[in-house]
Amino acid sequence: MSANDAAANDEPRQPLSRANGLVLVMNTPKGRGVFATDDIPSGTVIEVSPVLVFSEEEVEKHTRHTCLQHYTYYWPSKYTTGKTTMTQALALGLGSMFNHSTRAQNVGWKRDPGVEVIVYTALRDIKAGEELCISYGHARLWFEDADAKDDPDSDDDGNGTGDKSLAELSGLGKMEL
Repeated sequence: MSANDAAANDEPRQPLSRANGLVLVMNTPKGRGVFATDDIPSGTVIEVSPVLVFSEEEVEKHTRHTCLQHYTYYWPSKYTTGKTTMTQALALGLGSMFNHSTRAQNVGWKRDPGVEVIVYTALRDIKAGEELCISYGHARLWFEDADAKDDPDSDDDGNGTGDKSLAELSGLGKMEL
């Protein structure tokens, strides 16, 4: 289907965008990471990443048993039953390359299930040379949080979510993965 056909049929469309001045650095203390080469003002859309939504069966058979589990987001889906449940989705583009930071998070993200994208936005002014980091959420960490070691009193992700998973916070129920 061409873009004109999609427009004529009123199909949902989402423009894809990426801020200028970003690089992927291959060997940081956290592994690969996204860094700013230019200053980025607060509120700038950093990236609009399409997602690949997995069915619950695909999560169980493939995602759960591979390193993909470390790159997925909880995602509301009506994939098989028509009833909204939580499954997982893989962010394409830079969406899977942002590292976690509890205290130095400078990028926020928001799901848009209607067009199956995640929009990443600068939470504050970001200076050239800074790593762009998101919060994975306290319940999702599969590694020792480097920021938490610096702050022994910190028991959550700084977003007021405590120990609740995104699925629990969404009200759609917890999906055991």
